[in-house]
Amino acid sequence: MDESLIIIITLSVILILLLSFALLFSRSKSKFLETAEKRAGRLGERFATQIISEILLPDDELFTNVKVSFDGNQTELDNIIINSRGVFIIEVKNYSGVLIGDEDDFEWIKNKYTPGGNFYQKTVKNPIKQVNRQIYILSRFLKNYGINVWIEGYAFFVENNSPVKNEQVLQSQEDIDYVLHQGTN
Repeated sequence: MDESLIIIITLSVILILLLSFALLFSRSKSKFLETAEKRAGRLGERFATQIISEILLPDDELFTNVKVSFDGNQTELDNIIINSRGVFIIEVKNYSGVLIGDEDDFEWIKNKYTPGGNFYQKTVKNPIKQVNRQIYILSRFLKNYGINVWIEGYAFFVENNSPVKNEQVLQSQEDIDYVLHQGTN
């Protein structure tokens, strides 16, 4: 076989392999490429789903990562629990560091030291306002289909570091159990 033909075939095979790898890699949501914030959020949601699952009663239904839109407004609900008492949204936040903010602030400040000792500060959306928006969107979505049901929304802080203490902030599995099964609506 001619040496130039062997080189062309070899290069063609390598090119096909590279293109196949690039296509496969671009389609997969590789966990290796996710940011530290995305990874923390994913792990926090997994943790919260596990502790919610542990306290569910036989008639409770849990749905995770539900995307809902109404009238051009979109949201993704981390956890929706449906039971005889109503519909419950639990938004999970796995923020590390110290959060500063009030219930009515649009954004909160997150102060954090890295493992290397460097300080940084960034703003994050107020989870209470976020869950109130989610209640509105889900409520409007369901009413559009003739479903009128009680919806409550809560923010669960995995690190128990909310700067706000109110009825919409959950800090423990016991808090979650209480709002799902004993709270008033």
